[in-house]
Amino acid sequence: MAAITLIEALTQAMAWELKHDPSVLILGEDVGVNGGVFRATAGLQQIFGPERVLDTPLDETTIAGLSVGLATQGMRPIAEAQFDGFVYPMLDHLICHAARMRNRTRGRLTCPLVLRVPWGGGIRAPEHHSEANEALFTNVPGLRVVMPSSPQRAYGLLLAAIRDPDPVIFYEPKRIYRQYKEEVPDDGEALPLDVCYVLRDGSDVTLVSWGAQVKETLEAAEALAAEGISAEVIDVATLKPLDFDSIAESVGKTGRCVIVHEAPYTAGFGAEIAARLAEQSMYDLLAPVERVTGYDTHIPLFRLEMKYLPSVARIVAAAKRTLQAS
Repeated sequence: MAAITLIEALTQAMAWELKHDPSVLILGEDVGVNGGVFRATAGLQQIFGPERVLDTPLDETTIAGLSVGLATQGMRPIAEAQFDGFVYPMLDHLICHAARMRNRTRGRLTCPLVLRVPWGGGIRAPEHHSEANEALFTNVPGLRVVMPSSPQRAYGLLLAAIRDPDPVIFYEPKRIYRQYKEEVPDDGEALPLDVCYVLRDGSDVTLVSWGAQVKETLEAAEALAAEGISAEVIDVATLKPLDFDSIAESVGKTGRCVIVHEAPYTAGFGAEIAARLAEQSMYDLLAPVERVTGYDTHIPLFRLEMKYLPSVARIVAAAKRTLQAS
């Protein structure tokens, strides 16, 4: 079995669903002939035809509206936003229609669409191409928000998202699209949504992250281990609905928590996790919850970009502060 990258795992998952479910189709800007700006859909139009892999106009509002219409009429569209900063024109259709369809029709209609969103910084992109805006959608009832952090999870979670009867915002951390490879069986086996994944066991501090930042979080755990500190690492994977029980169980064991995310500090999704820990796990905490995040400013252009993103050193320092506090 050949090892593949995260982007190849996404292509593999979409190809599986196109082959096995005639209601599945892909639409977006340049997804057909060119295979997408990141080549996530490369070759799929040649295999499945232009009626299953559609090139749309450069019009995000139309892509979102068309996806809602298709989904309510028996299709399973996989739409691409091309870049995270391009989702904003889509918000009206996603929030006012896709997210409310089941509730509005009392279950008569569902909206099984997936919006694929290449997410995050670290690729030297221009303005509007490096957003970390996942918290926008976690506040919307009716939307599921998913973000994989490895090729294996990208394959299994995208399959599950496509098969879900309700709308899924599927964030793809583009910084790690081609960063490393894993063996991924192309067997059509989906991974469960709505669960956290414990990537490393530990007893001294819990490190919680998602998306591209999982890589730095795991590296921080290694650095801490070299100093005799045992860190448990949790990949949230599905931000909404949140599997808080897994996080609480880990914090109950370690007594300390560091939350790592790329989005700005204020009202980032880490604040929701920290608030729940304060409400439900207060007596387990031996130290205040730490957050290692982006800053409350627009992500800078490439010269300063990596200084904005959470680093291994910042995560290690936060973990040590939790140990000193107790």
